[in-house]
Amino acid sequence: MNQHPLPPAGTNAAMSWLSRFVTGVVLPLLDSAVEASGKPFRQPEMMRPNTGSKRYGMTHFGVFLPGLPAPHKYCNIMTMLGTPGAVMFDNDYLIRGHPRDTATFLSSTAADSAHHYRAYSIARECQTREDGSLVAFGDDLEISGVYPRYQVRVAYGDFRLDITVECTDTVSWFVRNAVYDHLSLLARCSGEITHAGKTTPIDSLCTFEYARSASPHVLIDRVLPERWKLPADFFTYQIINLDESTQLLLTDVRALGKTGFKGVHVRALKGDAEVYVRDVIFQVTEYQDDLAIAPDGRTMRLPKTFSWSVREGGEPVLDIRCTIDSPWRFGHGRGYVACYRFEGQFRQRAHAGAGYIEYIDCETVSRSE
Repeated sequence: MNQHPLPPAGTNAAMSWLSRFVTGVVLPLLDSAVEASGKPFRQPEMMRPNTGSKRYGMTHFGVFLPGLPAPHKYCNIMTMLGTPGAVMFDNDYLIRGHPRDTATFLSSTAADSAHHYRAYSIARECQTREDGSLVAFGDDLEISGVYPRYQVRVAYGDFRLDITVECTDTVSWFVRNAVYDHLSLLARCSGEITHAGKTTPIDSLCTFEYARSASPHVLIDRVLPERWKLPADFFTYQIINLDESTQLLLTDVRALGKTGFKGVHVRALKGDAEVYVRDVIFQVTEYQDDLAIAPDGRTMRLPKTFSWSVREGGEPVLDIRCTIDSPWRFGHGRGYVACYRFEGQFRQRAHAGAGYIEYIDCETVSRSE
């Protein structure tokens, strides 16, 4: 199969200019994510669903478990309440009414048939409490509790997840400004997965994540044409449990070629937290042979192998080589999730293990002939 990268769908010239200005000028001046990542989390009251908010039109709750035993290898719970109006996250084919009323829920593991992705009407199919103590998607997902302890239950097909998540106050911020907040709390989880008649106990590091953002759909009650969407078009987010107490978060986000955030967070149960943003390189070294095809027919090239490197003061901090180790599952916006194996060095010590990856590449649209 031949793959022919094509230019992405045209973005309105005004949106293109605004995106580059915000990404290149405004965010570096006004965003406080890097500074806040070194401080204990003290804002649990912010983690609300915002379904009736006049300020925030999209809210995300997520729980992510890398490095699980086979056959699952990882597990993700990825929710989005509302539609952000962004190229890489909007699946317009799922919207059956007001975009603000549309919610999506993705959950998957590497095991056969362990994949759920669908859209819900917030008004008719979801339950939320204003204080954030309950977020439920039909009978498929329930996240209940308040910081720092949550119960998470997932049930679809022959898959069941039942875990308790204990959050720490160690927080990593990816974005923190007046219109968009996105954070990840280092956490531990315990419980079990039951699938195809087999039960897998869980007791490991995980992440509990929350985001809220402004959205044009607070004011506009119809699907936006592609050219008027926020042209955020490349995203990868990855999680590695380096050992029983240390976790790495690896992120690269771009809009029209401009970096929104690229960095590696390092955090530990004992409270240590660092973030590297200056000399960070993510590189895809080989793509999958075949293009991935989404339910709406869109195609995307996905990595087969890739690498990360981090330097500080010219000295190596991280050098790892990674190989995808599961099927890619659709449903992270327009993108996909999977897990991988890695080997390399962190702070001059050899490491090998497993990681979780989210990946969206709308920078180029591909077709096959």
